[in-house]
Amino acid sequence: MKQIKNKLELKINELGNSVVQSVNPEGFWDGRLSSSALGGAVAVAALWFDNPEKNAREINLGLDWLRQTINANGSYGDTPESPGNISTSLLVYATFNLFSDQKDWIKSLQNKIAKYLNDNQVDTRSPQVAQTILDHYKDDFTFSVPILALCGVCGVPGKSAFSHIPQLPFELALLPRSFYRILNLSVVSYAIPALISVGILIFKKKNSNFLWKIIRRFSIGKALRLLHNMLPESGGYLEAIPLTAFVTLSLINAGYRNHETVHRGIKFLQSTQRTDGGWPIDVNLSTWVTSLTVKAFRDRLDQFLSEGMKNKLSLHFKSIQNKKVHPFNGTPPGGWGWTSFTGSVPDGDDTPGTILALLKLQPKEKVKKEILAACKWLNYLQNSDGGFPTFSKGWGKLPFDRSCSDLTGHCLLAISSVLETYSGELTEKEAKMLKKMFGKALNYIEVNQKNNGSWLPLWFGNQHTKEFLNPVYGTARVTTYLKDALTNSWHHLEIKSRINKLIENGTTFLLTVRNNDGSWGGNKNITGTIEETALAVSAIASEKHLQECYEALQWLDAFHAQNGMKAAPIGLYFALLWYDEQMYPVTAYLEALTRVTEITDRKPG
Repeated sequence: MKQIKNKLELKINELGNSVVQSVNPEGFWDGRLSSSALGGAVAVAALWFDNPEKNAREINLGLDWLRQTINANGSYGDTPESPGNISTSLLVYATFNLFSDQKDWIKSLQNKIAKYLNDNQVDTRSPQVAQTILDHYKDDFTFSVPILALCGVCGVPGKSAFSHIPQLPFELALLPRSFYRILNLSVVSYAIPALISVGILIFKKKNSNFLWKIIRRFSIGKALRLLHNMLPESGGYLEAIPLTAFVTLSLINAGYRNHETVHRGIKFLQSTQRTDGGWPIDVNLSTWVTSLTVKAFRDRLDQFLSEGMKNKLSLHFKSIQNKKVHPFNGTPPGGWGWTSFTGSVPDGDDTPGTILALLKLQPKEKVKKEILAACKWLNYLQNSDGGFPTFSKGWGKLPFDRSCSDLTGHCLLAISSVLETYSGELTEKEAKMLKKMFGKALNYIEVNQKNNGSWLPLWFGNQHTKEFLNPVYGTARVTTYLKDALTNSWHHLEIKSRINKLIENGTTFLLTVRNNDGSWGGNKNITGTIEETALAVSAIASEKHLQECYEALQWLDAFHAQNGMKAAPIGLYFALLWYDEQMYPVTAYLEALTRVTEITDRKPG
């Protein structure tokens, strides 16, 4: 046992010190998102439509990056580590169409992509391409229509491209925000800029009946003003490269080249290009990865972070808390988004994550004001079903606007921890609000646990599972949140019994889908990753399952020694856009080690 303890300590020190050394000069963690062929293709196209000569350097760097990252079968995936898919490959093909007469190697590469697409029943010369993309994304036009719009302006499949693209009802964005949830919009809540800009482009390129022509022509000016009012200081909508590029190229092709939104969008695209020519899908997830890091240290925080570092982190979190009604989703003050950049939007995962991080970083009286404001924000966000959505309450037509189990579990833990920390200090109204939120969230978690004990996450998946689902990630996260909530003393016996049952079922599921080598992938018999294995270890960590934890940690140690801290494409962005993040494996691994060590330290020997 002593040998195991020593080995665990050495690994914690190794990972903990490496994490501390990676902090940025401002005192928090930026992380690094994978570069994206989709983001790169749309950015290059936007820069070309803006000014091919002026933007020649950025365009050529982007083209070279795309040239170097094509898969052997002529496809492109969402990350360089991803298998190819039709959507990304089609976007690169369409962007290359702008240069096919200028560069011989592009024509050759385009032919290679066309073969891959043809092999997958996509004919780039036929209107059938539109139906294929629409069928893939079904009722969600968030990605499908912008993809087809880019293809259309790039000449794919031909002059009649826009006649096959559905009209986005951009005029509906002018209605009061309170109407949005009942409008049955075909794009998710965070894609209003795409609804407006791509909708205007399609209107300009496609014939409409007389009545809609009048309504939409009258709506354009107001829609453009709304679009401008939603533009953050950085110039990047949601700090996202694809969204900003879609907006920019749509406005240029709709005849609004000189609009301020275009100028600032182009500057954003120029500033976010990497030195190798690629672009990530978003600038960074700094708030998210910083809160993950703080929580991963658990009770070892003082061992690795000085008081000065903790104070700096706390001040950083406080400084980026939303202080006013947010122009993007209309939510009140109090929430946190995923990054410190101005395009970030408060959401239902970063807000509980930051609440929990602040409780670890500072004495409770120093963060009470910010934490209670965040709790009120979460109360505003909670849906009537008891679950928590990401950005907007009451939107339920499309998957990424619905309540989900992993966010709800995270919020449940944050609420429980606030009730525990400030027991006796809350007003009667505050305590009643928090307990009601907790009860509704627990009900939601119970209702949404599958018969096999699993929960499904929303913003995470696995590229190798059926329908790309990742019950291991969802179950590991929710089970761990419930375990941590159970340590709070304010719960009465009935709540503890309900939580214990959920934990037991979740743990049973995770143990049944463990791989023979001790690792976990997204589901049973799926190749293991650092992220999924480490998260599963944190969820099952207990004296009862200590042996399984040790075996998984052995696998992690061997994998790390052979592959380094290799990140897996498990994150989902927008509709079905994959990414990996270099901080995910290290924070998950570190948390697994600290949790297992806490149990091991209680055992004699």
